[in-house]
Amino acid sequence: MVSSLTTLSSVYGPIKSWRMGSSLGIDLIMDPSTCSFNCTYCQLGFIQRITTERKIYVSTKRVIQDFNVSNWKDADVITFSGSGEPTLALNISEVIREIKLITESKKTISILTNGTMFNNPQVISDVMDADLISVKLDAPDDETLRMINRPASEINLENIVLGIKALRKRFEGKMQLQIMFMPQNKNKINELVNLINEIKPDEIALNTPTRPYPSGWDMITRGAHGKDIEKIKYATKSLKTLTKEEAIEIENKLKELTNLPIISVYNN
Repeated sequence: MVSSLTTLSSVYGPIKSWRMGSSLGIDLIMDPSTCSFNCTYCQLGFIQRITTERKIYVSTKRVIQDFNVSNWKDADVITFSGSGEPTLALNISEVIREIKLITESKKTISILTNGTMFNNPQVISDVMDADLISVKLDAPDDETLRMINRPASEINLENIVLGIKALRKRFEGKMQLQIMFMPQNKNKINELVNLINEIKPDEIALNTPTRPYPSGWDMITRGAHGKDIEKIKYATKSLKTLTKEEAIEIENKLKELTNLPIISVYNN
């Protein structure tokens, strides 16, 4: 009997991304969902395997086979995201290089990451060929980190921030900080600003959980938007989001206190 996993692709989309335009997803994790965070708002639902273990989850050969038969030419950007934290994949550097060869470096390569692995210098080396790295930073303290992101037990905010700073020093592409604003952190702008000004990213992506939280693991959630959400086989629940007025207020405050460009899910 052939596993259903073998019929699924490690490449999905292109989908419309509010951050990046038309985005083709690269999933180096696949099944089960695997991450060093278990965010309360994750579109994947409750993460099945919470870990900081790096290994090859999906072979480079399989990813490239899937990529070659995808609609990659229709995408503005190639995004490493998928079923968990992409920097857990030991072969991320190899896959990036192979895709750059295929596309002749004419497509932007981006990575969506929670930043938990950048205290490992090898991980930083592995992402050097990307063009854009979007790093999550939702919490200004460990209590909020545990409340929102529910990290693996060995992870703390200090090490995350130190890792992001180390990435910033070495990475020559564009570095974005993405912040998911929820009731638990929307009143901690000043504390977040202190970290932002230490890290000095190129821009900030202001987000709020517009996608529902599924009650079970379904791989369609990797890129589900709009009507695709109706195809998820498990019940979903909507999460509390910022109002547009709150988002504008936070955006203006971030601009004032960081002097950085802000992109907002409400404006894209």
